[in-house]
Amino acid sequence: MRAVQITTLDGPEHVEIGDIPEPAAEGKVLIAVEAAGVAFPDLLQTRGLYQIKPELPFVPGAEVAGTVVSAPEGSGFVAGDRVGALCGIGGFAEKVLADPDLTFRLPDSYEAVEGAAFAFNYCTAYFALVERGRLAEGETVLVQGAAGGVGTAAIQVAKAFGAGKVIAVVSTEEKAAVARAAGADETVPADGFLDAVGKGSIDIVVDPVGGDRFTDSLRTLREDGRILVIGFTAGDIPTVKVNRLLLNNISAVGVGWGAYALSRPGHVLSEIEAMRPHMESGALRPVIHETYPLERAAEALGVLETRTVRGKVLIAP
Repeated sequence: MRAVQITTLDGPEHVEIGDIPEPAAEGKVLIAVEAAGVAFPDLLQTRGLYQIKPELPFVPGAEVAGTVVSAPEGSGFVAGDRVGALCGIGGFAEKVLADPDLTFRLPDSYEAVEGAAFAFNYCTAYFALVERGRLAEGETVLVQGAAGGVGTAAIQVAKAFGAGKVIAVVSTEEKAAVARAAGADETVPADGFLDAVGKGSIDIVVDPVGGDRFTDSLRTLREDGRILVIGFTAGDIPTVKVNRLLLNNISAVGVGWGAYALSRPGHVLSEIEAMRPHMESGALRPVIHETYPLERAAEALGVLETRTVRGKVLIAP
C-alpha cells in the first residue's frame, strides 16, 4: 500500500512516498483511510522534536477517518462501518490499525474529512474548557489563535457547552471571518486585544499560542478567571509572575490532553460521547483548511509552519 514515511529527521520537505506492506495485528481495527488529520506533532516528528520518537523509518499520522475493513470480535465494529480513530502513528497511508477503544462511529452527516479533523482538536477543547476549565453557564471566553484547528474547535465547544459570549483573537480580517463562521460572537485583532476587550472582562482564556500575548491574556481575566495553557504555536514559552495569580485570584491551568486521556482507557470515547449530540446537531463541525493528496504530504506538513492555517489540514490517500 502507498504511505508517507519519515526516513530522516531533516524536516517536512524530506518525507518520502512509497509502497509498504499492509498492517496486520490481532485485536485491532483495520481501517481503509479516506482522510488523515495533519497536526503540529506530525510536523515536529519530521525533525525529531516531538516527545514520541518512533524508530526510523515510520509512517506519521495519528488521526484518521474511513471505513472498517476488519475488526476483532466483541469490538462493536464490523466491516463497512464509517469511523474516526486515533491511531497513534501510521495514518498517512491507505490503511491503518487502531485500538477499538480509540475508534468511534461517525455521525451520518459527517464526511470523512470532518471525522479525521475531530478527535484531537475537539477532545482537546472539551478537556480544556469543560474538564480542566470548569466552564459555567453564561461565562465569557476569549480564544487566542481562534482561526486555527484548536481555536475553531474551542469556539464551538464553548458555545455548545454554555458560554454566554465567545470572543476570538485573530491576526487578519480573513481569520476573523473564519472565527465568526465557527460561531464567535465577536472578533478582536491580536495587536491591542487587551484594550479591545478590557481588563477584568473575561472568565476563561483559551491559549494554544503562548508567546508575548500571555501576560495581556492574564490581564483580561476577572476574579476567579482561568487561562488554559494548551500549547505554544508562537514558538516562545511564556513565564508568569505568580503574584498576578495571587492578587487577582486567577488560575493558570495546564491542559495536557494527550498524556492524560490516552493513559486512561475509555476516556477519549467518553469525551466524544459527551460531544456526540452536538456533533449530530451540527453545533460541532470541524472547519477544514485544505485537503492535500498523499503526494503533497510535505506541503501539507509545511503549511503548519506558515501560521496561515484556518481550521484543519488533511491528507486524503
